[in-house]
Amino acid sequence: MLIRRECADDAAAIAAVHRGAFGPRYVNAAPSAEAGAVENRDPGDPPEVDLVARLRSDSGWIPTLALVAVEYDAVIGHICLTRASVGPFPVLGLGPIGVLPDHQGVGVGAALMHAALGAADALDEPLVGLLGSLDYYPQFGFVPAARLGIVPDDPAWVTHFQARPLTAYEPQITGEFHYAEPFYEL
Repeated sequence: MLIRRECADDAAAIAAVHRGAFGPRYVNAAPSAEAGAVENRDPGDPPEVDLVARLRSDSGWIPTLALVAVEYDAVIGHICLTRASVGPFPVLGLGPIGVLPDHQGVGVGAALMHAALGAADALDEPLVGLLGSLDYYPQFGFVPAARLGIVPDDPAWVTHFQARPLTAYEPQITGEFHYAEPFYEL
């Protein structure tokens, strides 16, 4: 397996990764009125597919932090980090991360996480925030963001909102976390 930067030719394979990783819970979901408003969106697709497409055209997109896991020239996983903020401080938001179902549970997601965090650290980014599983992400150094004085801008997220300080982190980075705009458009 190789972890490398995403390239333009990977877009369809990345959509398939997120469709496979998140799709089963949406198979029987009825299309929403909002889903129909998004041009070229399959109403049966999970929101992660559209989120990645929207992030690519947003000012918060950081191409060097959009990574794929490749096995035998096939994309089997994807992760991206995008520009976010904590108050006036630029930080990163993680997500989505997805792995094809038949490659889950064998370390692909962990490899993507380590590669993305290592790349962010090498770029002197101070912190990564995410909304996610309290059972999965602590193994990568994520802690409840409130411990660092960081709160999500959506109060409903507070219980599962986490942050990972990197080498360039400084304790004055406190306040309200705000993702790139596409996270709020879904």
